[in-house]
Amino acid sequence: MDTSAAAASCALLEDDRPVAQFYTDAHLTHSQTIMPMVEAMFACSKTSVGDVDLFAVSTGPGSFTGLRIGVAAVKGMAQALNKPCVSVSALEGLAFNLSDRQGLICPALDARCGQVYTTLFDADNGMHRLHEDAALMAEDLCHLLAKQPEEKTITVLGDGAQLVLSTMHRLYPERTLQLPGSHLLLQHAYGVGLAALCGLRENRMQTVEPQQLVPVYLKLPQAQRELQLKRKQQQEK
Repeated sequence: MDTSAAAASCALLEDDRPVAQFYTDAHLTHSQTIMPMVEAMFACSKTSVGDVDLFAVSTGPGSFTGLRIGVAAVKGMAQALNKPCVSVSALEGLAFNLSDRQGLICPALDARCGQVYTTLFDADNGMHRLHEDAALMAEDLCHLLAKQPEEKTITVLGDGAQLVLSTMHRLYPERTLQLPGSHLLLQHAYGVGLAALCGLRENRMQTVEPQQLVPVYLKLPQAQRELQLKRKQQQEK
């Protein structure tokens, strides 16, 4: 399941084969759409939630409210069935949209105020992670990308991709970035499932109990940031 941004999706995999997937980006809240999609997915594939052996969910970074909805939904289903779970980086799940590509894959999610949540993967080496997830200014990410080997193609995806492209063109017009097709630009639950499968096979990820699932935030929510700023200003007076 992925509810880390405006789009929401759920997918059912048998190993790496996509059995069914539902996706929506209709500007509705995830609390309105995600469980109806899950129910429809099982109905259309003639399966049930009881057939699931393992649950995988993107736990962040991303939308604070969206992440809580997805984590809570998966946690509820997995706890009821006493099934294991895998916590997947939303950025890694997004990168696995392009698991059959070559070069460097740079997922970039809009973190507002000129920042993106981002990391970097080497698709030529089994989607090897080159950096930890981070919240960076778009300029800082472009400085990082400009240092990569020139023979490596760089594909940027996510709802922050256009910000990265425009910033790169301004700072390093000689360096070309690629975009995938619009159908692969945003998060899809199939990528989350595929990332979990590969992570478990390579011992980079471990299963957890449902109650251990928690959202992963790289920044404090806006309200908390404003509160901290207000307290700091009061202390300085």
